[in-house]
This record gives sequence, C-alpha cells and structure tokens, in this order.
Amino acid sequence: MSALVVHLPLQTVTASTEFDYALTVDGSTLESHGSAPVALLPVPVRAGAELVAVVPAAMLSWHRVELPKGTSASSPRLRAVLEGLLEDQLLDEPEALHFALQPQVRPGAALWVAACDRGWLRSAVQVLESAERPASRIVPEFAPEGEPVLYAIGDPQQASLVAAGRDGVTVLPLASQSLALLPQLSGDMPCIAEPAVAELAEQVLQRQPGLQQAPQRWLRSAQSAWDLAQFEFSSSGRARAFKKLGTAWADLLAAPQWRPARWGAVLLVALNLVGLNAWAWRERASLEQQREAVRRTLTQTFPQVKVVVDAPVQMEREVAALRQLTGATSGRDLEAMLGALGSAAPPQRPVNALEFAGGELRIKGLAYSADEARNVAAALKSQGYSSTLQGETLLVTPEATP
Repeated sequence: MSALVVHLPLQTVTASTEFDYALTVDGSTLESHGSAPVALLPVPVRAGAELVAVVPAAMLSWHRVELPKGTSASSPRLRAVLEGLLEDQLLDEPEALHFALQPQVRPGAALWVAACDRGWLRSAVQVLESAERPASRIVPEFAPEGEPVLYAIGDPQQASLVAAGRDGVTVLPLASQSLALLPQLSGDMPCIAEPAVAELAEQVLQRQPGLQQAPQRWLRSAQSAWDLAQFEFSSSGRARAFKKLGTAWADLLAAPQWRPARWGAVLLVALNLVGLNAWAWRERASLEQQREAVRRTLTQTFPQVKVVVDAPVQMEREVAALRQLTGATSGRDLEAMLGALGSAAPPQRPVNALEFAGGELRIKGLAYSADEARNVAAALKSQGYSSTLQGETLLVTPEATP
C-alpha cells in the first residue's frame, strides 16, 4: 500500500499549520518523513496511493459499551444511542464529540467506541480537502487491539506514557507517579520509546526500552483495521469501494509482496502465448499437408494440369471435361435431374414447360400444396438436390459439394 500518512496536530488546524508526515511505498517501509504545510505535503508517486490521517493518542478517549438489542452499526439511530450510553462517561457534551465504532461489530457483544473533539477533527479534514488532499482513512495512533505494549512518546518537555492493548488505551504523563494509574504491568511487557524520550523512559520504567521513531509507528497505525471516518466524516459507500479497489489494484501492480504473484501471472501468460503459437503452427502445418495432398492428387490424376491455383475447382473442371469426352452423365445434367424428380414428384401431374440452364432446372405448371412441396424437397435432398417452389414453378438445383 503506497500511502502518505499524516499525523494530525493537537492544536486547531488551519491552512498554515504544519503536518508531520511519513511516506511509504509498500505500506511497511519508511521512504521519507518530515513536516510541511498542507499545500507542500509530498505526493506519492504511485497510482492508487492513499492519504491516511492519524489522530494523536491525546485527542482520543476510549469507552466500552454494549449496544441495545435491535441496534446495529448501520442503524440510523446509532448516534443517538451512543450519546445516551456514553453520557455519564464523557467529560464534554456528547454533541461536541465525534464517535467511531470498532471494526467488525458483533451483535450482543461489548465493543470499543472512540471519541474525539468533533470541531477539531472537522477543521483538520476540511483543511486537507481544501488542499485537494482528502483523507482516504482516519485511524487512531493507538487502538485497543493486540498484545499490551508500553510506549513512551513526545519530547522531554511534554512526554507521554501510553499503554495500548486489547484491554484499552491509557495515556498518562511520562512520570513515576503515572505508574500507579496504569493497568497491571507484567515484567515481560514490551516497552518502546521514541529516541527523544528514551533516557527518560528508562529512568521512569526502570528498564531499557526499544527504540522506534514516531513515523515508523504511524505506518503501523495506518495498517490498523480501524477507520474513524464514520457518521458525518464517512465517504459514500461507492466512493470508498472505488478507492479501495484502486488502492488494491495499485498494490497488486507495485507492492513488493505481490512480486511473486506478478511474475507468476507473467509466466502464465507467456506459457499460454507459447502454447497457442505452437498449436497454431501445428494446425497450419496440418492444413498445408492436406492442401499438398489435394494438389498432388490433382497433378497425378490429370498430368496435363501444370499450374495448380485452386485444386478442388480445377479437379471438378477436369472431371466434367472427361465426362463429356466419354459421354457419361453427371448429377448436374438434365437427364439425371429429371430422373431424380420423376422418383420424387407425385404421379400424374401435368407440366407446362421445362427450362434448363446453368445446372438449374425449372418446371412450370406444378400446383403443389405445402405438404407436397416439403415431401418433394425431402426426397430430392436425399438424392443430392435442393428444390424451391416459387408459385407454380419448381426450381431444382444440385446441392453444393463441400
């Protein structure tokens, strides 16, 4: 997933506000990072790239609720239901907050709800949209999922301690007094710190933390299944589906993890092309052998033919000429056609006139009914002739030889 991951600032966002960002080509490797106003944010070079907005941990509160029966994630009354459920847990008025439900909501099960300042989030989204850099997704910096991990983030003057895991997200100042307020910590719980506060974290936690830059952590946040763009911030279903389809197609074309699949597809296409060409070459060779056999039969049977242009036509002409020389008749002669008609036509039918020209026989004066005409046509067809009744005229012609 090629993406520009933007970390939203804590203060109210304006067009001149600088955004911290991380740029990735494959979704997991940090390509570059920095800080810039919205108009100067870098543009991912690959088609289908998305912009992911990351909400800082300090701007979110997390709440555990259970939806009443009959209420689902798609219910039109969901916002009002959440306001009623969370009213006693919130420090601000529910009308001033934006809510987002966890992904894959299961009916009857407790779920996590994220809450943040609605006005602050709206200003950030509007600034990105006004710069024609709309956010495809909005994700939390930390989410209540996975194994519990301790994070030390920020700078020495304003450092924070974050405990994140499936049991919730807790944000406290990075100080010894905060340890008593954290959930019970196990001795093997991973601890990760940003380089700027690593020394302070080691003093507070009495252990050496692993190091991780903030942009690398934002890339992990962008991979979360969470999407805070719900309710008024959600895109239309169709727009989101097209965006996901475009992103997935771009990943398929460019992402390193899809390289074996791309090579496999190319190899499959190449093998099919080689196979089709080999099959076509074999069919052409077989057809040419058959043509050569026909030409050889013609020249061996009629040695006077020196140049072969159309062997079947030339053979038919030579056979007709030979038949004329020997006095033999063919199916295209008048005698043969009259004999076939005599065996197929109903008896005692007067005929007004006969016309024979170019291998076509016209018998005038026949007043066949529809059934009689069909019977005559079937009988003539069995002898190699086709017939058509045109008023009281019966047209008889030899059927074409395949």
